[in-house]
Amino acid sequence: MSTAIELRDDFSADKLRQLAAKAKNANQVRRLLALAAVQDGMERDEAARIGGMDRQTLRDWVHAFNERRPEGLINAKAPGAKSKLTPEQRAEFSGIARPAPTSRRTASCAGAASISSV
Repeated sequence: MSTAIELRDDFSADKLRQLAAKAKNANQVRRLLALAAVQDGMERDEAARIGGMDRQTLRDWVHAFNERRPEGLINAKAPGAKSKLTPEQRAEFSGIARPAPTSRRTASCAGAASISSV
């Protein structure tokens, strides 16, 4: 069995709970509370359950917390697919004229029939 990853010690369990109380991101709150339990000396399996995760996932979040502090406990947005267009192609594409918006005024069938019969 591997040894537990040490949690940075510049945040006490109380400080982690205070941060959790102020956090707006629900996932970050769960992770902060799990880390607070670790700081209190709780077994990692139990602390992981508090955060709704398994022990390996808790270990990953400990690494993220150690590297990026509480901000590291927020899911980062995925970068998405790389653009298939070159910057020159995108510039050219943005210069293409867009069609004029169509008028919302349309003749009703009854109105069109009465106009054509006049």
